[in-house]
Parts: sequence; C-alpha cells; structure tokens
Amino acid sequence: MSTETELSVEERIFQVLKHLGIKKAHLAARLDADWRGLAIAHPEVIASLTLVLPMAMPQDLLAQFGSRLTVFVGDQGAGTEAVQQAMPSLPDANFVRLPGYTSIGWSNVAADRSEEMRSGISEFLTRLDNISEQEGGLQAETQGEVAGIRYQIQGSGAPLVLLPLQLAPSQWEPIVPELSQSYCTVTLTGAHLGHAANLESRGKTGFSTLVKDLIENMRLQPGQRVLDVGCGTGVCSRLVARVTDGSNPVTGIDISPYLLREAVSLTGNESLDKFIEYREGSAEAIPFDDDTFDATMAITMMEEADAEVVLSELVRVTRPGGRVAVVVRALDMPGWSSLPLRPELKKKLEATTFGGREPQGCADAALYQLFRNAGLTNLKRYPQLVTVEATTPTALNYYSTMMSRTLSGDELEEWRAARAKAEETGSYFLAMPYHCAVGTKP
Repeated sequence: MSTETELSVEERIFQVLKHLGIKKAHLAARLDADWRGLAIAHPEVIASLTLVLPMAMPQDLLAQFGSRLTVFVGDQGAGTEAVQQAMPSLPDANFVRLPGYTSIGWSNVAADRSEEMRSGISEFLTRLDNISEQEGGLQAETQGEVAGIRYQIQGSGAPLVLLPLQLAPSQWEPIVPELSQSYCTVTLTGAHLGHAANLESRGKTGFSTLVKDLIENMRLQPGQRVLDVGCGTGVCSRLVARVTDGSNPVTGIDISPYLLREAVSLTGNESLDKFIEYREGSAEAIPFDDDTFDATMAITMMEEADAEVVLSELVRVTRPGGRVAVVVRALDMPGWSSLPLRPELKKKLEATTFGGREPQGCADAALYQLFRNAGLTNLKRYPQLVTVEATTPTALNYYSTMMSRTLSGDELEEWRAARAKAEETGSYFLAMPYHCAVGTKP
C-alpha cells in the first residue's frame, strides 16, 4: 500500500471525495496536472469538466467528455492557441470566449470576469442536469484536510469541485458565494495541487541549486535579515532558513492570500515558522521602511510587475552595503530537451518560450542592465539552466506541456512517441533557462 507521501494527485483527490461521500462531482480546473490523472484513473466520478484558460488541451482525453466539457478561453496568451486548435476535434464541447482577455499564469479571471464566469458555469451545469444532490457530499459549510489536500465546503446541492486557478490572487473566491447558492462547492487547495505544486517542486529540482548559488552570492552573515519578495508558497524562504541553519531571520511577502496560506502551512509543517514570517504585500510598494533588510531577493516575480519599480523597491529597503538578488525566467534563451527528435522539430520545440510577462516586466537579459541602472555595485550576473527530471513528475509534466504547446498534428504525435520511449528508459529530462543577478547597494 502506498504511503501518503507516495500518493498521486488523482488518488489524493479521490480520497477527499471518498471521505466526503461524493460519488460523482462536477470538476473545474485550469492546469491539466490537477484533473488529467483523475480522468484516467477514476472517470466515473467526473460528472462534467470545466476548464478555465487551460494551458494545454489533451484532445484524446477530453473527447470522452463530449457535451460535458466547457472551456473558458481569452483572446490571446498562454494556452489560447492550444484551445483554438482543439476546437474542431471537440464539436460537442461548449467554448466560452472572454473578449479582450489575455491569459497569463497570474490571470485573475474570477475577479476580472466574475459575471461571465458565474453565468457561464451555471448555464453549462444547468443544461447538463446529470447529477443529483444525493450523490454529493456535505450539505453545510465545513473544512478539513485529507491526504495532504485541504477542502472547504460552502452551500448545498450537487457537488462542484473547484481546483486551483494557477497563480490567480483571488482564485475562485469572487464567484463562490453565487455558485454555492445552487451547488455544494468544494474548494480544494494544498501543496500537491495547481501552481503550488510546481512552486514546491523547486525545492526538489535543479532549481534548488540555482537558489543555493544565489544565497551564497548574497554572502549572508549570521543575524542578517532577509526579505523574499513574491515568496509564493515560501519554498525559497524555507530554503534560506535551511541553508543558514536558521541563523538569518526571513520575511516573505506576496500579493496572493492563496499562496501565503500555503506558505504558512508548509513552513509550520517543517517547523521553520520560528525563523520565517509572512505578510501580504506588493513588490511594487514593499511595506517596509528604507534600509530595513541586509539582503533582499525576488525569484521569478519581476516578470509579473513593473521590473524597474520592483528593483527600485528592493534597493530602497536594503541597507547600504546589503545585497540585492534577482532571478527571472529567460524568454530570450532556448530550453533544452533530451528527446532524440528530428533537428527541425527539436529546434522548434526548444525555441518555445515558457511562461509570460507583463508589458513592463522583465524576463530576459535586460535584467543585467537594470541592475547597472539601479546603481548596484560588485555585480555578479549570469544565465543558468535548471534541470527538471522524472523525480519531480509534476514539474516535468508542467514544463513539458509548456514546451510542446506549439506542436500539432504529426509533430505532436512524434514528440509524444519520443517522450514515451524516453520515459521507459529513464532518459527524459528538460533544462529551463533563467537569468540571475546579485549586486551591492552602495
């Protein structure tokens, strides 16, 4: 029997449903890693599937849902092309277009398009009417945790299970009150779901080596205070605490209450809460006085904001002589795949960028000039590849999806066949590019 640490995502979700007495539920998600396994291993529990700005569209798997599938799609951004390519092969599915909306990892769609989301889901589920209230779980508001997944239940009626919306700060919260008037809404969160799982995998992949190098370049002395801006689930904050044996107090800030809840829970689970504190705050207006910290860092968040403003804020709250450290995704560099593909297909695959950025964000070598423009000295600037292997399947699947999203038809089939063969032999891995910079405040 598998231990809890070995459970797959689908088995964790299945255990939650079983615990709540839910035999069949409507499912809503964004990342395919959250629902794919359940659709394969336990398709009988999925009454319908709602995908919100999906990053990928596995057509062979989605075809089984027929008219029980609805997809919300924006005009442009991550996954939009994949949805458009999938439409002809899913003639019975319902596609809800969000005019003028760009899909990126942190799209706050339930807040930005609340009425369209609420009405679209309600109309879709009303048309189906294929699940009775008696088949679904608890009939009153409650919460708990099963198999490492936290659940919160509101309302009564047929069960509607809401999985995380990637990095959206508000997640489903803006429309849950309305949905719970008609459905027993079960909101699932935890380190094994959504983008929290991808962020947490950083502590187990080559990304942890990148962060450890960054910490070494920060040249921390015992007792010096560290600020982690855009801390997410706190995976890097916790890494600082472990590397320094708790000798450096760490403060993590993030604008996402959803991610901060995960950070607090995970930090407590590792008994590191005496070294780390978290608070809500914006990277563009860091809620601390000038010259407060001995070292500040921002890891893959300057893509999501005005990079110049963020860097100026990092410098402002760093004391003179302190260090500022930043990592951004390198959209100007190719990734790398171990798959033995045709040269032209391999080139196309590896040229695919992963992730997005805001218009004023930084996700390329412009980071290095930003550090010089900010007046930082003793600069250390370098690109670095991060290896992602089968030991972290959630991360490998996520980045595989990102790299392959421009492939279609025969190209996609060739890639899938090559990946399956490489996975059988244990030779499949990816390397993803990043830009890193560390400097001293004069």
